Amino acid sequence: MSNKAPIVLAVDTSDLETAISWVKATDDVVSVYKLGLEFFLTFGAEGVKAITSITNADIFLDLKLHDIAHTVAGASQAISGLRPKFLTVHASGGSSMIRAAVDALPATYVTGVTILTSLSEKDVADIGFRNSALDSAVGLAVLATSAGARAIVCSPLEILAIRQAVGNDVTIITPGVRPADSSSLDDQVRTMTPREAIDRGADLVVIGRPITQYWQHGADAMRNRAIEIAQQIL
Repeated sequence: MSNKAPIVLAVDTSDLETAISWVKATDDVVSVYKLGLEFFLTFGAEGVKAITSITNADIFLDLKLHDIAHTVAGASQAISGLRPKFLTVHASGGSSMIRAAVDALPATYVTGVTILTSLSEKDVADIGFRNSALDSAVGLAVLATSAGARAIVCSPLEILAIRQAVGNDVTIITPGVRPADSSSLDDQVRTMTPREAIDRGADLVVIGRPITQYWQHGADAMRNRAIEIAQQIL
């Protein structure tokens, strides 16, 4: 492919060789690789370096930091040497916490996570949010970007409203996308197709199992699946 797709591949595995193989299989298709808690707690900084040594794609370090500002500042400084393009923090941690991460990582897009895509409206209410998932996500996005966050994670259903609220300079990243022909079962609740998410204004879509499950059929099968999904977007 001549252009990489706006796909963030979720490298959700606790096996480093598998992670490396996934990256090698999709490196000419995928723009960003997301390394989450499972990966980071298993392999740490050395695991991240193993990935960055084999790809020029951006790294999305999905740690969802959520603590007092001083602790988040220290954690952000601790990973500064890894130079992730994106680092997630929970927007509900508040302005001071977000600003602490921003100040510690000026070259990184500190990314505010709004309402998890695994949460239903009932879940949102049970947690204590007084407003709907949509209104709560918009409020958190505005709070995060006002504190310096340069990217936002939200469900596809909130893209339009958040884009209107935060403007065009903020990167919107959305998980909870599933290709129309995907049969993957997972924890996502508020979903739509990658094409629909991009059309609504997302800059990047996070996709995991609809691509990585093809690894069981080999590297070519996984790469071809990534290409199929990319062609639905581009």
